[in-house]
Amino acid sequence: MTLPSSHTSATSSSRPDFEGYLVKQSTWLREWRKRYFALHGHKLFYSKGPDEPPHGFVDLKECLTVRSADDVTGKRHSFEIATPRETLYLYAESEVRKDEWIGAIGRAIVRYSSAYTGEDGLIENE
Repeated sequence: MTLPSSHTSATSSSRPDFEGYLVKQSTWLREWRKRYFALHGHKLFYSKGPDEPPHGFVDLKECLTVRSADDVTGKRHSFEIATPRETLYLYAESEVRKDEWIGAIGRAIVRYSSAYTGEDGLIENE
C-alpha cells in the first residue's frame, strides 16, 4: 500500500511506542521478507528499514485479534494480526520478542479499538 506524505511525516516526527524488525509474509506472493515495524498509537507501520518511508500500515482500530500462529505458518515465533480485510502473518527472532510484540499490539488494540471503546474513545463500562 502506498501512503500519502502525511503518513510518512507522522512516523518520522515522533518516537514509536514499540519498534523493531519482524519477518512478514507478503500479501500476494506469500514470500517471507524482513521488515522494520514501528507502532505509533493505533497504527503499525512497516518499511524496509528505520530510515525508509513506510510502504504500508495496519490500523489497529480495526484489528480483531493478535495471536500466536506457529501452527498456521509452520514458522517458530510467528503470530497473526487479523482485521476484517486481511490477516498479516509475522515472525520474530525469538519467543520473547514475539510475546513483546503481541503484548504491545494487544495493548494498542484495547486502547484504540472501536470494539473496546465507545464513540467518544473512552472505555465502556467505566
